[in-house]
Amino acid sequence: MSHASNGPKTRARRKKYRKLVKGFWGRIKNYRQARERVFRSWKYAWFHRRRRKRDFRSLWITRISAAVRQNGLTYSQFIHLLNKAKIELNRKSLAELAVRDAKAFSRVVEAVKAAK
Repeated sequence: MSHASNGPKTRARRKKYRKLVKGFWGRIKNYRQARERVFRSWKYAWFHRRRRKRDFRSLWITRISAAVRQNGLTYSQFIHLLNKAKIELNRKSLAELAVRDAKAFSRVVEAVKAAK
């Protein structure tokens, strides 16, 4: 009696991993290497999805700080006075204002200074 091979399934699995590493650098034609590279890329993707949130917050803070210094305050003073004035704008929207509409941002800073 002949035995059944699992050739099509194995080929499909290997093809799947080779497709996932398309564009990667290195020895990826080797199935084992390709599989390891895919697992590593998934791991980094998981970490970097969380890292992206930190990176954007840091960018927003840098932009706000630069814009606030042009209006005569430091970042920490501005955030403190913003909370004291009960103005509820998050860092993302403040950074957008600072970059796209400097006049509106300076009005926010003036409102914060008035609440001092």
